[in-house]
Amino acid sequence: MKEIEWILPDKYTLITGATNGIGLAAAKAIAARGANIGIIARNQGRAEEISNQLKKQTSKPIKVDIFIADLSSQRSIRRVAQQILERCPQIDILVNNAGALFDTFQMTEEGVEMTWALNHLAPFLLTSLLLDRLRESDSARVINTSSHGHKMVKSGLDFDNINGEHLYTGIKKLMGGPTLRYAQTKLANILFTSELARRLEPTNITVHCFDPGLVASNFNQNNGRMAKATMAVMKFFSRTPEEGADTLIWLAEMKDVSGLNGQYCADRQLKELTEVATDRELAKRLWEISEEQVGLSLK
Repeated sequence: MKEIEWILPDKYTLITGATNGIGLAAAKAIAARGANIGIIARNQGRAEEISNQLKKQTSKPIKVDIFIADLSSQRSIRRVAQQILERCPQIDILVNNAGALFDTFQMTEEGVEMTWALNHLAPFLLTSLLLDRLRESDSARVINTSSHGHKMVKSGLDFDNINGEHLYTGIKKLMGGPTLRYAQTKLANILFTSELARRLEPTNITVHCFDPGLVASNFNQNNGRMAKATMAVMKFFSRTPEEGADTLIWLAEMKDVSGLNGQYCADRQLKELTEVATDRELAKRLWEISEEQVGLSLK
């Protein structure tokens, strides 16, 4: 494998979902390479604990900022984005990693289904609000955590039923409706990546998404005993968080990623996508719907 030319020393990397699992493993690796870190988390105490860990493990002093937000709330995202812009004169890499699967139908304060709000609209809105600061970097990157689970979606996204209530009741739920909903959000991550990359050409910002594989983490621990038991069994077949974060770190530290702009990677390789995941018209329509849902228009 070609030796990687590190670009991370003294860069500023902002990571969501950095207090557990893949995000934490990535934060540790990126900090160890000399980058300054911004952590977006829900729990102040946990974020402070991670901040101390990151500072202690590095051979030279680094900056670790903590930002507290509920990423399922658009109001909270707007508030934290403003705080980030006020405190961070430089953002070189934005990692949209936070995500979850909700087994029951839940809605946010904006009237959006929770899995969609957290997994798709949060990175869409946060990235949009930070784009101008990313443009000020010599070379900026947006990295989105997707999943091979997107392959469950065979026929696109149902924009007429954007909240997907029907997936949480009756036979639909018994047939894996909530899991399909999660897969839809992971497809949305890929479509958002490709469309954002297209809209930003030619600029200093590249956009990427990756599949971490099946990872042993705290994912899906919020859905009761059965979900916890299932995840416990799956851990025997899972990667470690460090292994899951490897492609993320690879995308963050390579000097030249222009050939991967707008693309989907796994295991440090470009991966072929399903037909629906490469649908340009679907990506454009998703962008328009997303703008409507967050009340934002991007030129």
